[in-house]
Amino acid sequence: MQILIIGYILLVRSQSTRGGVMQKYLKYILGLIMVLCFTPPAARAASSETAFDQQRRQMIESQLQARGIKDRRVLEAVAKVKRHLFVPASYRHLSYGDFPLPIGEGQTISQPYIVALMSELLALTGQERILEIGTGSGYQAAILGELAKEVYTIEIIDFLARQAEGLLKTLGYKNVKVKAGDGFLGWPEVAPFDGIIVTAAPEEIPAPLLAQLAEGGRLVIPVGGFWQELKLVQKVQGKIKESSIAPVRFVPLLRKKAPQP
Repeated sequence: MQILIIGYILLVRSQSTRGGVMQKYLKYILGLIMVLCFTPPAARAASSETAFDQQRRQMIESQLQARGIKDRRVLEAVAKVKRHLFVPASYRHLSYGDFPLPIGEGQTISQPYIVALMSELLALTGQERILEIGTGSGYQAAILGELAKEVYTIEIIDFLARQAEGLLKTLGYKNVKVKAGDGFLGWPEVAPFDGIIVTAAPEEIPAPLLAQLAEGGRLVIPVGGFWQELKLVQKVQGKIKESSIAPVRFVPLLRKKAPQP
């Protein structure tokens, strides 16, 4: 730092006597470096947060509202939850792009529009008990935590489950409970659920999830192998009503391997 300051002073003096384009250019570069060095970390962080806030607002307008997301509560939840906190540092600058991002362990954080769409399909009022299969980064769980009374989320990869649990606790989501386990089996101890959301694709809808869906409840789930369809499943008078929403692409729903004899 002392070398930078001395160099800057010498360049200023040399410019006053000799002038020249090179001296002006070097003065500009050293001045810029000094500004960056002397800017407090808190100020730089505040600047980054302001930029992320602006990107989040633009995302809501251009990616969500422009594509038909209308639920006011969903839009408010997406505006409140800082997606960049759920993205690995190396991808944080891409947090509000119109695409999924890797989060490690071969898993992804879903495209913002898909998160909003699946949340809207649950038609939540704030009093529901929700089950999420595939916690991943914890971002979808945080959105649900803003929209529902209770959220139970299951992640099959222990590392991701613990990481998401820690972040959600740090952010104050006391109504979100995280468990490491096989999401295909649901969470029977706390069933039934008013809504179930699955963020990985099985080849067929798991029977345990249908059994744990409350009367009048909604299940939002991508189904298929390479080609997948996002489906809305409703339980009406004990019968299952299924609707196709849109073609999608999710990572496969993983299962726990049976122990070897």
